Amino acid sequence: QAFFCLLLCVPWGSSCPPSCQCTERAGAKAVLCSSRHLEEIPKDIPRDAVFLKLDANSITRIPSNAFRHLSHLEELDLSRNAIEKIDRAAFKGVAAGLRTLDLSSNRIRSIPKEALLALNAKLRLANNPWHCECALQEVLWEARLDPDSVQDITCHTAPRQEYVGKPLLQVLDAGVNFCSVRQRTTDVAMFITMFGWFAMVIVYVICYVRHNREDTCKHVDYLKSLPSTQGHAE
Repeated sequence: QAFFCLLLCVPWGSSCPPSCQCTERAGAKAVLCSSRHLEEIPKDIPRDAVFLKLDANSITRIPSNAFRHLSHLEELDLSRNAIEKIDRAAFKGVAAGLRTLDLSSNRIRSIPKEALLALNAKLRLANNPWHCECALQEVLWEARLDPDSVQDITCHTAPRQEYVGKPLLQVLDAGVNFCSVRQRTTDVAMFITMFGWFAMVIVYVICYVRHNREDTCKHVDYLKSLPSTQGHAE
């Protein structure tokens, strides 16, 4: 009876995943899942977790609502994984209270800006094979980045070869604006489209006028071929 009473008294949110270790830090629950060969984020993380370490695993993706039930979460460490994809709503539900988010040393090339710009957390994004583009630039300007790691956000690929291998901050400080490049590309595409439609209208008008002219000429030639009234009178 005492055993069953103990089970009923323990809240479900306080259970610990079998692959992790749960401890207390100054009265706050810490869930430690480092180096556990995890390939995905555990589903049964305690709801009262404040610190969550998932570093040094083999996680490849952060799906939508992965941490939605962790309303008390303040620090999240996802560094040294194999993360390639982060969904737009990956951190939905923890945006308000999260203070630190470590995504360094993964395989992230790009990330939806919506996934990070809603956060107030200090971000670590260093040592990823980033593709330098407008979305990453907006994250750099608007998100709260860890100043100690911002220099390690390097362009692995970029629209121009001269930017490859350089810190993104250095490229932007040199006056490069990836967002204006995208805007110019859009403007050029729009101009080409408008020019194409305009050319089609001109061609149509020319063909229409030429067709009418040919019909008029044929009609005039037909009238000329008719016997004249004067000829019949004679």
